[in-house]
Amino acid sequence: MTTRRKSNPAFLNGVPEMLILRLLSQRPMYGYELVQAIRRSTHEGLEFGEGCVYPILHRLEAESLLKSRRESVAGRERVVYQVTAKGRAELTETVASWRQVVESINHALQGGERGNRALA
Repeated sequence: MTTRRKSNPAFLNGVPEMLILRLLSQRPMYGYELVQAIRRSTHEGLEFGEGCVYPILHRLEAESLLKSRRESVAGRERVVYQVTAKGRAELTETVASWRQVVESINHALQGGERGNRALA
């Protein structure tokens, strides 16, 4: 029997961006460090590889939600990212929207309209 690697569900559009902004709002990080931080912070429930994370980092930087600087560590150069004020505002808005979606889905999964009729 082969072990199949689980993949992230298709409905996670926008989640990597939200997690990246959240984690980088806590402290600056370079790409690979961020990949590991996403895995750890989600209790290994979500994994976004470097092939997913780096294009998002570049796009968020182009949108001025992140800024970067180069650091030399042990003879190697790293690009370290951090959230801008615009990125913090976007994170606040995205988290509020995410919480509303989660609340709505939870309501629907718990019976939706049936629950409303019980209150009426």
